[in-house]
Amino acid sequence: MIKSSETIFYEGGPAKGDLIVNLLAAITIIGLPFTVGAIVRALWLRFRITSRRVSVNGGWFGRDKTQVAYSQVKEVLSVPRGIGSWGDMVLVLKDGSRLEMRSVPNFRETKQYISDRINSTAQVSSLNDAQGFAA
Repeated sequence: MIKSSETIFYEGGPAKGDLIVNLLAAITIIGLPFTVGAIVRALWLRFRITSRRVSVNGGWFGRDKTQVAYSQVKEVLSVPRGIGSWGDMVLVLKDGSRLEMRSVPNFRETKQYISDRINSTAQVSSLNDAQGFAA
């Protein structure tokens, strides 16, 4: 059995600024749903971005677990939030489905990291396809 090491780029929860802004929004009745959503994200949403995959644990009590290998990702989209301090990201998969990641801290660096992994995975797979059975 061959073991390959996985390097962790980011492991943790959503941006703390998201929770702070939404707690301040709680002083208005209109802001209450956003505050509840931010509290749920702060309590149970966890990201793990490694050199091989993106894992997201979320949902009520953190019961929803999703893992995506970079070979399955077609593109990465992002939108800045909180004056650009954090952002929301969407991984568009090759089968057309999407993985949404809300309140990602350092989202610009994270997007670049994931894009680099997607490109390197695509290069390796195109080399393997070109070699065929000769390898």
